[in-house]
Amino acid sequence: MEESPDLRLWFHQLNNQLGIILANAELLEAKATDDVTRARAAQVVASALDAMRTAQEIRRGVGSLVVPED
Repeated sequence: MEESPDLRLWFHQLNNQLGIILANAELLEAKATDDVTRARAAQVVASALDAMRTAQEIRRGVGSLVVPED
């Protein structure tokens, strides 16, 4: 099944937003001056990567849905 243009755009926007979160968390992690801050930034990095994987799984799942025709 073909994705709708709206759905394709939404996934693109979501991935862009998660990419920005990831990039900033990686920057914070690299520049952290103490272990607590570094650990918190690392958790955000891990969570952003997990969210990106989840979005990909949802997109694959949506793409496999069969919508009955009227």
